[in-house]
Amino acid sequence: MSEARPWSLGVDVGGTFTDIVLSGPDGVLHSTKTPSTRDQSDGVMAGIAKIAVAVDETPKRLLGKLAIIVHGTTVATNALLEYRGAKVGLLTTEGFRDELEFRRSYKESTFNPRLKAPHAICPRRYRLGIPERLDYRGETLVSLDEDKVREAVRFLKAEGIEAYAICYLFSFVNPAHEIRTAEIIAEEAPSAFISVSSRVLPEIREFERVSTTTVNAFVGPAIETYISHLEKRLRDDGFAGELFIMQSNGGVLTAAETAQMAVGTLLSGPAGGVTAASFVGEASGYKDLITIDMGGTSYDVSVVRDLTPEMTTESWVARYRIALPMLDIHTVGAGGGSIAWIDDGDALKVGPESAGSDPGPACYGRGGDRPTVTDVDVILGRLNADFFLGGEMKLDVEAARVALHTHVAKPLGIDTIEAALAVSEMVNSNMSNASQFVSTKRGLDPSEFALVAVGGAGAVHAGRQAMLLGINTVIVPSTGPVFCALGDIIANLKVSEARTYFSAVADIDLARLNAAFEDMENASRARLSGQSVTDSFDLRRSMDLRYVGEVHEVTVPLRTRTKRVTALNLEAAVVAFHDLHERLFAHKDPSHAVEVMTLRVDMLGLREPPDIKAEPFGSEDASEALKGERDIWFDIEATRTPVYAGEKLRAGHFITGPAAIERWGTTIIVYPGQEALIDSYGSCIIESSRS
Repeated sequence: MSEARPWSLGVDVGGTFTDIVLSGPDGVLHSTKTPSTRDQSDGVMAGIAKIAVAVDETPKRLLGKLAIIVHGTTVATNALLEYRGAKVGLLTTEGFRDELEFRRSYKESTFNPRLKAPHAICPRRYRLGIPERLDYRGETLVSLDEDKVREAVRFLKAEGIEAYAICYLFSFVNPAHEIRTAEIIAEEAPSAFISVSSRVLPEIREFERVSTTTVNAFVGPAIETYISHLEKRLRDDGFAGELFIMQSNGGVLTAAETAQMAVGTLLSGPAGGVTAASFVGEASGYKDLITIDMGGTSYDVSVVRDLTPEMTTESWVARYRIALPMLDIHTVGAGGGSIAWIDDGDALKVGPESAGSDPGPACYGRGGDRPTVTDVDVILGRLNADFFLGGEMKLDVEAARVALHTHVAKPLGIDTIEAALAVSEMVNSNMSNASQFVSTKRGLDPSEFALVAVGGAGAVHAGRQAMLLGINTVIVPSTGPVFCALGDIIANLKVSEARTYFSAVADIDLARLNAAFEDMENASRARLSGQSVTDSFDLRRSMDLRYVGEVHEVTVPLRTRTKRVTALNLEAAVVAFHDLHERLFAHKDPSHAVEVMTLRVDMLGLREPPDIKAEPFGSEDASEALKGERDIWFDIEATRTPVYAGEKLRAGHFITGPAAIERWGTTIIVYPGQEALIDSYGSCIIESSRS
C-alpha cells in the first residue's frame, strides 16, 4: 500500500449493537453502530456499508483498502451460555470418563442441596474410556489400543457426534497417544472438529484440561463455521487484507488459528474494551483503572494496574472451567436492556434477563412491553428520546412509562418516578458490587483507581457508581460507545504457550529451564509466522509459583535483560511472589519454600496504534456547546439541568454538575457535586468531591 499507515477496521458484535471503528492513514477515527443480527455477519456487513458512507467510499472500495479487520465476536460465548454448541464426544483414559462431572468437587453454592448439576455439554454416554496409560514422566505403562479408538469413534460417529475432545492422563508430558488418536479420528470422521488437550491446554491438572478441551470442542464448530462464512462474504465483496479475531487474553489471532482454538474467544468482545482502556488511560495520564462496559445486555468490569490488564487462569463460563490465560473480566447481567421485575416475594429485581435488540426495551417501539434500564433512563430524563444514537433512533417515552407502571410501580404501590429511581439505584448497586468483586475482594482499594466508563449506557450511570465506590475520577472516552471496537484496532497479536515444570525453586536446573523457555518461544514464533501485519515481536516470560503445600499458584513475571533466565532473575521473581501473595491473600512467609508449577510465554506481535492528535486546551467556557435544558430526576424532585452538545465541546471546556452531555451513541451524566473537563483527546474527565 502507498500509505504510511494502513487502513484498519475494528468490529465488535454485542448483544444489542454491532460497533465499527475505522482508522485511516491520517489517524482519524470514524465510528458507527448498527443493530446486531442473528447471523452476526449480516450486522458486520451492514456496519461496513454504513461506515463506508462516512469516508465517502462504497463498501467494495473500502474493503479493498483495508489491510486488516479485527473482529470481536460473541459466537462462542452465545453457544456456551445458551448450551447450543456441537454434539461432543470425549475420549479419555479408561476409568477417568467422569472427571468432567467430578469437577474437583467444586460447587458454586456449597450449601445449596437443590443446586442442579451444570448442563452436560458432553453426556456420559458419549464419554468413552480408551485403554492407554502414561506415567508422570510420560513413559508408557499401557500402549494405546488403536482398535478401541476406532471402535469408539465409529460408535460416536453413528450417534451423530460432530466434535471430538481428546484428553489422556499426562498427555501434557508426552502427547503421543493424543496425537495418534486425533489421526485415527481424522481417518474415520474426516469432517469432524477435533480438540486435543495437549494442544489446547498442555498443563498439569486433569479436570482443568478436560473441561477446557471439551468446551473447545463444544464451541469450535460454531466458530469455525462462522469465521469461514464471514471471510467468504468479505472476500466476495473485495476484502484482500487479513482477518484477525480478538482473543480473551487481550490479543488477536489469525482467523485460521482461532477456528481451532475457539475456546480462546469466550471473552472476545469485552477483551477489546480492556485493551482500549490502557491506551486511553495512558493518553489521559491515569495508570490504574477500573473499566466498566455497560452495553445492552451485560456489564463487564475489569482492573488495569500500571496500564497492564489483570489476567487469570481460573475463569468459569456457563459453569465450566476455562484454564487458559484470560483477561480477568467479571460480567453481570446489568445492561441497558436488563429487565426490571417483581419476584414472588414482591421484591424488585433488575436482570439478568435482557430484552436484547429484538424486541428491545419498550421505548424502542419494536413490541417490547417489559421495563428495562433504558426505559428508566428515558423516564428520568437522563436520555433524550429525540437524540438516541445521535438522533438516528427515536424513543417512545410513553411506552416506557406504561411498561414501568404496569410491571413495577403498580405491583409495588408507588408512582412511576419512585419506581424508576428504585430501578436505577438497584442496577447501580448491582454494578458497584461487580466492581468490588474485582477490586475490594482482591485486596485493592477502588478509591486508588480511576473509573473508565464505556458502552452505550456506561456514562449514564458511572457518576453514581463512582460515589458508591468512593472513586474520585471518571474517564468517559470520546469513543466510549464503540470502545471494544477501538480496542480491536489497537490490540497486538498475541499467542500464549504454557508448559508444566514442577520443581522447588531451589532445585531448578537453569539449563533445563532455559531450554523449555526456548522451545516455547520457538513454538510462539511459528504460530505468528503466517501473518504479514508485523515483524516486530516482544517476548514476555512468567512462572506460576506457590508455597509448598498450597493448591493454588500465582503468576509472576520473569524480568531478564538477556534471553537467558539467571539465578538472580529467579531470586527477584520469588521476592515478587511473596509481595503479590501478600496483596492477594494478606499473608506472606519469605522463610517458606516456594515451588514452580508452570512456565508461561506470551509472544506479542506489535502493531502501530492510531496516531490520534492531541488538541491544545482552550477556554474553560463551554457555553458555546449549550443546547438547552431539561428536567432530570436525581431524586424524587426534578432538577432543571443544562444539556450540552458533545460534538461542540473542545479541550479545556469545563462543566459544573448537574449536567448532561449528549454525544453520538451515549449520554454523559454529570451528577450534582461533580465537575467535568474535556481533555486533549476528547475524553470527559469527571471529578467528584474528595471529602
